[in-house]
This record gives sequence, structure tokens and C-alpha cells, in this order.
Amino acid sequence: MQTGRADPSVPAPTRERAGVERLSGLDAFFLYIETPTMHTHVALTAVLDTSTMPGGYSFEAMRRHIAERVHLVRPFRQKVVEVPLRVHHPVWVDDTDFDIDRHLRRIAVPAPGGLRELSHLVGHIASVQLERNKPLWELWIIEGLAEGRVAFVAKVHHSAMDGASAAELLPAFLDLEPEPTGRVEPPPFRPTAAPDDWELLGASAIDRVRSLGSLPSLARKTTQSITRIRRGRRETHNAAGTPLTAPTTVFNGPITAQRSVAFARVSLPQVKEIKNAFGATVNDVLMTTCAMAMRRYLEGRKDLPDTPLVTACPVSVRTEDQRGEQNNRLSVMFTKLHTDVADPVGCLLATQRTASAAKSEHELIGPETLGAWAELADPMASRVASTLYSNANLAAHHRPALSFILSNIPGPPFPVYLGGAEMERAYPMGPVLEGAGLNVTMLSYRESVDFGFLGATELLPDIWDLADAVPVAFDELHDAALG
Repeated sequence: MQTGRADPSVPAPTRERAGVERLSGLDAFFLYIETPTMHTHVALTAVLDTSTMPGGYSFEAMRRHIAERVHLVRPFRQKVVEVPLRVHHPVWVDDTDFDIDRHLRRIAVPAPGGLRELSHLVGHIASVQLERNKPLWELWIIEGLAEGRVAFVAKVHHSAMDGASAAELLPAFLDLEPEPTGRVEPPPFRPTAAPDDWELLGASAIDRVRSLGSLPSLARKTTQSITRIRRGRRETHNAAGTPLTAPTTVFNGPITAQRSVAFARVSLPQVKEIKNAFGATVNDVLMTTCAMAMRRYLEGRKDLPDTPLVTACPVSVRTEDQRGEQNNRLSVMFTKLHTDVADPVGCLLATQRTASAAKSEHELIGPETLGAWAELADPMASRVASTLYSNANLAAHHRPALSFILSNIPGPPFPVYLGGAEMERAYPMGPVLEGAGLNVTMLSYRESVDFGFLGATELLPDIWDLADAVPVAFDELHDAALG
């Protein structure tokens, strides 16, 4: 077997047969924590202009294009198999019953086919958990959008890939021109049979013993890192976000399976103007925009806290030689979102300081630490803990671990095409957690930054109010920064 484990100090297991690969601890973690109300898939909603399609739009042409490319993304033809007694993380095996039509869906939005109607339908798609008995993905072609547009919704389980790897895999389905040259027939799929229970059990037991050997060293390194962070906070008085210190807001609490979705967009050139004026980063500007939009939204709900929000920001730790790998290479950076600062420029300056402190603390912890601890996670205990926490509604009985999840993914600066249809917009969406019922993910594409909002419906029934606050807040920041 092969492994996608994140900790290089953990010995790699021996390959047993082609087509079988153990999930890394971080990949498996997204399976363990999933419950009927907390789904751990990610999604992308793209709006396509079909006028560029050679010969015009047809669903059959889209289906043919996707079917020709699906072999380029290995997890799309693999499913998860549990190890007997759950002594170690599951394995990916080839799906011997793979059928593209079990994953590709076709549906239409009601008139008038705007972004609101699209978001309502995508919310329903995001509310349904992926089935574990087949490869963990779905692609939806959504027709009926205004002006002849169609939408493309990709829903993939987080155990298969993170946001950065998903962005790197976009070329598998997307082209740089409407009618690419050099198309070839996909090779025949000859799946490898899964190993039997005894084979899985034997290899897994050996791997587990090897991985546990890293525990003393990992615990020592983590303790030393935390000590250095505490010392740094005392010396500089400039702390990043700290889990379990977030104020309670309307989107903090127990969640159900229902999801709501909304979209927003801002100008990337204007983001860069603000960045250059203050020596900031693109991420600083986008985080400030989120803070100001969140402040406006919470003020409207009469729920604005006096202290900053605390966000968890997934960070890709993928190195150059790991590019193209289809697994999770993630760490998490905790930072403050300065909803407590009303002045736009003051909010940006505070965001810069906090983001700098968060990056320094993340470097002290080490990019591989989260993956290394996940490698040691017990499959049974992790599942039981997540289920009990959800079933008992414990998120309602303690201070939030974090306010919400905030992520920024760089996308292509040039136009791309799906089956000849030009992608006009691309809204990414990540999962929500028990106690933190909101995920805001941003993706730069061409001259824009597209915001995807996904929330637990019962906590955020008015999620479009939050999305609509983004362009207003951004214009206010742009005017204040450059006025």
C-alpha cells in the first residue's frame, strides 16, 4: 500500500498491490468526524457561458467531455474500504462497479434563473451527504440560468482532496480554449480487486505500530512550540487568534443537515490597489473586507460582539514536489477578524498586525504538525467522539472554539473552459462544523475574487444579507484606503 501521510517521520507502509492506497491520517480525519448533520465535503459552483461551445450546448456533449477526463483524477474511480476492527485508517481501492452516471447529475433552476435561484438549488445539493459505497464525488450540470448560462457544481469529499489540490486538478476537466486539440480516447479502466480482510488487517497492524513510534517525539516538539508561542505573546503583546476564546454569535451553535448558500464578488485589481497602498497582502485586504461585511451583518442582527471574532484559516503546506498529489496537505492558522474596529483603514491595519502574528505562530507550530497528529488518531474513538458531541448538542453548552472557517484559494488569472463553455464565475464552498455554522471561501479568477458562503440554515436563514454586505464593505474600504 501507499500512503498520503503528512508526517515524513512516520515510516511509509509497504505497497501490497497496485490500486490500493491507505488514506493519510488527515484524509481519514474528514471521514471520522462526519455525522448526518456535519458533512465534510467541499464544493465549487461555476457559472458557464455556453455560447462558446463548438456546435452549441448539449448535456450529452458535457457528459462526453467529463467521461473522457474522469480517469485523470484518481480518487474519482476509487472508494473507501474500512480496515477490519478499524485498527488503522481506511484504504482507497478501485471501484470495480464504477459508472459515470452514478456521479453525473442533470437538473434545472426555476425562472428567472439568477444567482439567488442557483444558490437555493446548490444549498439543497450541499445538504446531502455523499454515499460511502461508491467514489466520493458528484458533478451536477444545472440548466435554466438566465441568458442561456448553465452551472457546473462539483461536490467532492474532503478526504479525497483539499482546496489547493482541487485547484491544481482543475485542468483535468478545464481547457485553455473552447476547442482543444490533441484529444485522445481515455484508456480502458481495469480496476484492481480489493485486498481481503486478512491482508488488510495484517498490513494495517504493522503500519499502526510503526506510526505510534513517532508519538513521544511529536509530543515533545508540540510542547516546545506551544511554549515558544506563549513566550512570544508575553514579549510582543501581539497575539493571533486563540481557539476557545471566540465570542458567541448567531452562527455559533448546534447544526442540522440543512445548508444555505450565497455568493459575492469583488474586483481583484481594486484589491491589489489597496494592497499596494498599504504594503499589505491580498489576503489582508480580503480578510478586512470579510471583517467589515461581518460587522455590518452582525450590527443588523443586533449581535455585534465587543471583541474580535476568531477564524480558522486552512493553509496549504503542499511543497513543489507534492504538487498534483490528490490528498490533503493542510495546516490551520487561527487569526482574529477585527469586527470590533469600525474604521476601514484601522481595520486593515489591525488585520495586518494580527495576520503577521498568526503566520509567525503557525511557523513555530510547524506545517506538518496537524497532519502528524492526525496520523495517530484512533479511527473508532474519533468517530464516537464526533457522534456523541453532535447528538448531545454540546456546541450549545460551551464557548465557541472558533467563529467560522475562512479560506482563500488562488485560481487561474486567465479564462478556462469546460467542454468548450467559458467559465465566468467560480464560487468555492467548504464545510461547516458543529458550533461554527459558517464557511466563507474565496477564489481569485481572472479579474475578480469570488466569495462562496455556506451556512447552517437554521443559524443563517438570511445568509444572502451577509453576502450582499461584501461589495458594500469592499467599496467602503477602497474609498477609505485610496481617497
